[in-house]
Amino acid sequence: MDFTGLIVILLTSVLVNNYVLSKFLGICPFLGVSKKIDQATGMGLSVIFVMLMATAATWPIQYYILEPLKLGYMQTIVFILVIAALVQLVEMILKKYVPGLHASLGVYLPLITTNCAVLGVTINNITDGYNFIESMVSSLGCGLGFLLAMVLFSGVRMRTENCDAPKSMKGLPITLIAAAIVSLSFFGFSGVIDNLFA
Repeated sequence: MDFTGLIVILLTSVLVNNYVLSKFLGICPFLGVSKKIDQATGMGLSVIFVMLMATAATWPIQYYILEPLKLGYMQTIVFILVIAALVQLVEMILKKYVPGLHASLGVYLPLITTNCAVLGVTINNITDGYNFIESMVSSLGCGLGFLLAMVLFSGVRMRTENCDAPKSMKGLPITLIAAAIVSLSFFGFSGVIDNLFA
């Protein structure tokens, strides 16, 4: 694939097929860690790292171990185990080198293990038939899309917390309505990407 194709994969992953706002994967950390921009940024960067490492580990496992041994049915279990190991690695690194971020992420950092966006990226890269480079670009785009959604929604949430909403709308209801509006804003990008490289 040429450079333009890789750019299309990247932009499509960030804007059009945003895993949080279009595919609704990774909603737990999206709603749980988006109250403050620094926490949202830290979570987004951690997810980017885990997505890239998970893709780098699972793509070769799929094509060089599972498929030759006709163990494709084990894909989900093997991928979950690989992702869990990578999240433990990220947690140890953050605990040692960035203890403030580790403390602020709290319980949400281990939840990356069960973040369906990470598992979804690794499986969709295989399903879409991407080669290794395309898979890595797709994972980078999905991670950047996750970070973008987290940071944007964090800003929106800070404003909704300070607005004078009716009592029945405070808390989770206004958060979900704001998430729906942010999600709708990303649907406009599909035509832009298609026409940009037509």
